[in-house]
Amino acid sequence: MTADILALLTLNLEGMRKSIEWLRRSHEKCIRAGIKDSYSADEFDAFENLASRFARTIDIITNKVLRSIDAMELEDGGTLIDVINRAEKRGLVDSAERIRDLKQLRNDIVHEYETDGLKDLFSQVMEGTPDLFALAERIIRYCARFG
Repeated sequence: MTADILALLTLNLEGMRKSIEWLRRSHEKCIRAGIKDSYSADEFDAFENLASRFARTIDIITNKVLRSIDAMELEDGGTLIDVINRAEKRGLVDSAERIRDLKQLRNDIVHEYETDGLKDLFSQVMEGTPDLFALAERIIRYCARFG
């Protein structure tokens, strides 16, 4: 059983690493473009990619990786709030509230249908992306204990 859980954790960590690599690539492109009132088509595409990759990465981390860590440590699944609170107790996140904010940003991304509010959304994604990078690094260090 533990071997199966470890295999799943390993698979989910690899998915997180790949997602972070693509997120980093998009983030670097968007740093060069910067936040502004209007974007060229290529810049808009870059920010759309960043937002999509941000949403995917936070989902992988919260729905797959953190839940896999819980399983490795024989924690009951529970709600997403439970998972995030345990991540805070483990020292993976400085604040459960910040992860909830990032998850809410993900929800805003997937439900944003108007282009008028995208400047603010893009700005929030640019601000939150380094937090995902830091979270992924902490998770990788933490999971090294599982071998």
